[in-house]
Amino acid sequence: MTGLYEWNPMPYQLAVRCPRCSREASFEFAEARVIRRKLEVPLFKAHSAFEYQLRPSRDGHFQHMAVYFQGLHGDPRQALHDLPEGYQAADWCHSRYLRQQYGHTLGALICAPCGLRSRHQLAWPGEAYYAVDYKHHLLWAYHRESALELRDYLLSSDRKLREYRWAAMLLHVPGMFKTRKARAPLTHHLSRLLAGQSRTVQRR
Repeated sequence: MTGLYEWNPMPYQLAVRCPRCSREASFEFAEARVIRRKLEVPLFKAHSAFEYQLRPSRDGHFQHMAVYFQGLHGDPRQALHDLPEGYQAADWCHSRYLRQQYGHTLGALICAPCGLRSRHQLAWPGEAYYAVDYKHHLLWAYHRESALELRDYLLSSDRKLREYRWAAMLLHVPGMFKTRKARAPLTHHLSRLLAGQSRTVQRR
């Protein structure tokens, strides 16, 4: 599924399948900010907490970017020091607007079960942990909280969106997943995932 269901409202943290152990891991988006002056590029390149990138902007020009991995280094307001003049650590706090503007899918993957901590390029929704394949289409949720609401929403007889915190995601769930025939297999496998059981793919 694509479009609004895929990206709106994409939270900062997602539940993904660990590439090493296949159990539930956490992905947290990196935050990128434009380096305003070219003479500051070497300063950011030399800074141990940043990754430097040269990325195309929407107008076709290239921009110098300083990328910070909060998932690996912690709150930037506590971890970032010795910044060039005119920059503040809070500049790298999470901002959905800037992430969508520059199209970043880069972040940090943390897996508590196996201990993996690494820089990671997100491939969403293929890596979603709370996901069920039904008739060759993927139903997914961002993380545990939204997966619980997705299951309860599918089980509900009236499906009143105003009762759900993740209503914006539920609003765009494709109709094929909301049929009476799909309800039982989808909610069964979502419940297995929520119970911590191994990921099972349903194909019909």
